[in-house]
Amino acid sequence: MQDEPPQQQGDGERGSAVVEFIGTAVLLLIPLIYLVLVAGRLQAGAFAAEGAAREAARAMVTASSTGQGLARAHTATAIAFADQGFDRGAAHEPGVLTFECSADPCLTPDASVGVRVRLEVPLPFVPSGLRGWVPLAVPVEAGHVAVVDRYADVGG
Repeated sequence: MQDEPPQQQGDGERGSAVVEFIGTAVLLLIPLIYLVLVAGRLQAGAFAAEGAAREAARAMVTASSTGQGLARAHTATAIAFADQGFDRGAAHEPGVLTFECSADPCLTPDASVGVRVRLEVPLPFVPSGLRGWVPLAVPVEAGHVAVVDRYADVGG
């Protein structure tokens, strides 16, 4: 009979630390990576809303008529959304762009025009079919106030 070396305690566990480390790392890294993606998307939404509000207010107060100002504000909002990777068409949806004027008509010299932009930022990698059942978007809002030039020659 051949002498076998005495078995050391824990030989059956050899290499399991690597497997446990990889399993734990995957379980922790996947949610962390998703959190970073969501935070980045929300930051892009905040940039888009802030830029859209500022440019829409500027477009409105520099227009020669209220109708032209509204059209220019919607276009400025669509461009700001597209700059951050959002749908340009969202700028024309109801409730996305709202105006509040301190005078009537809105473009009266020295009047202030307040603009509020609301953008729904969808969570990344969520199927569109699931979005119909559960609201999986975060609303982001921004506002800006601009003043119509005192010497502006503005039509109705």
